[in-house]
Amino acid sequence: MNVLLLGSGGREHALAWAIAASPLLDTLYCAPGNAGIAEVARCVPLDITDHAAVAAFCREKRIDLVVVGPEAPLVAGIADDLSAAGFKVFGPSRAAAQLEGSKGFAKDLCRELGVPTAAYGRFSEAASAKAYAGQLPLPVVVKADGLAAGKGVVIAETREAADAAIDACLGGAFGTAGAEVVIEEYLRGEEASFFALVDGKHALPLGAAQDHKRAFDGDTGPNTGGMGAYSPAPVMTPDMAERVMAEIIRPIVAGMAARGTPYKGVLFAGLMITPEGPKLIEFNVRFGDPECQVLMMRLKSDLLPALMATVDGVLGNFDLRWHDDTALTVVMAANGYPGTPAKGSEIRGLEEAAKVPGVEIFHAGTRRDGTRIVSNGGRVLNVTARGRTVSEARDRAYEAISRIEWPEGFCRSDIGWRAIARERGGEPS
Repeated sequence: MNVLLLGSGGREHALAWAIAASPLLDTLYCAPGNAGIAEVARCVPLDITDHAAVAAFCREKRIDLVVVGPEAPLVAGIADDLSAAGFKVFGPSRAAAQLEGSKGFAKDLCRELGVPTAAYGRFSEAASAKAYAGQLPLPVVVKADGLAAGKGVVIAETREAADAAIDACLGGAFGTAGAEVVIEEYLRGEEASFFALVDGKHALPLGAAQDHKRAFDGDTGPNTGGMGAYSPAPVMTPDMAERVMAEIIRPIVAGMAARGTPYKGVLFAGLMITPEGPKLIEFNVRFGDPECQVLMMRLKSDLLPALMATVDGVLGNFDLRWHDDTALTVVMAANGYPGTPAKGSEIRGLEEAAKVPGVEIFHAGTRRDGTRIVSNGGRVLNVTARGRTVSEARDRAYEAISRIEWPEGFCRSDIGWRAIARERGGEPS
């Protein structure tokens, strides 16, 4: 099989690493890729917003499967356009991708289907949005309706902050993504990320991970795209996982099919595990980043047949095998992230770091400059390790980080703290 993977981040490197291990693979292409992906795939300088150019490439290279990594191309309808051109695509249609492309759409669907989620209102005018926000207890969550590159969510601790976030959103801070604002009650509990493959009718659980969104130790600092993750998530017990499937995933799959917009691809449910049970925070229509990295490290089965079974609608009799180990990833980001990080600094010691047992280093924001690997800004590396326990996986990841010479970067030193507290017989505070 010839496979084209679209994207350039750490999620795509993890997917490329897993796909490249398949005996079914002939050639793996990635557009545009990065310096790490280039070690396992042929990177090509395709503009993935140019759907006609992508289709032409697929015809030229006789691509059997296109795997779409990021959400923006899916919301823009690349799966529809490539499918119309005769190619198999792993990823939902434009209509189904509304689950991430419009938070208001997803919330309305949850209300229609009885899926547990936070109380909310959606508004296109500031006065009514502020009036609704004023009725909710603090903190209040203010979200841009559309895709805002992970920057469209504000947890407002004061009324003034909520009003300012509403004004910013509706005032154009996020462009068309902020033409409408969703106001939500703040959910209390423990967050978890839950993933399932969906073929339009059937859903196959992929398991759970736990992300670390804040930039600095102790869950302080600004929100980011994610500074680390681990899987499995201890909070997601077998009973809780079945509740998520029964109360959230299966109703949404059935509801989307009933609307004539069946969902195909990976469905990522961001959850809050509350005293009442799981509640949906939001859906994503792609693998999480950096959650994908730990899922791929734990996956024992061949990924490629699972992707094809999803596209072909035959997940009903499909199963996957997983390593019992824990996987943990630590994100190394360029100084200044998530603000305006610097680019171009050299990263040394990657080969030495990769020698630590159980470690894989996934590139997220790198490029090759001659013989050098340099930062391309933002989240740059995902140092990922497997271990028999969370503590062992964490120790391996940080041992690898200690061998990387990159003074222009930083990482958190406490990834996995909740799970480690449980390992030691306590409960995370």
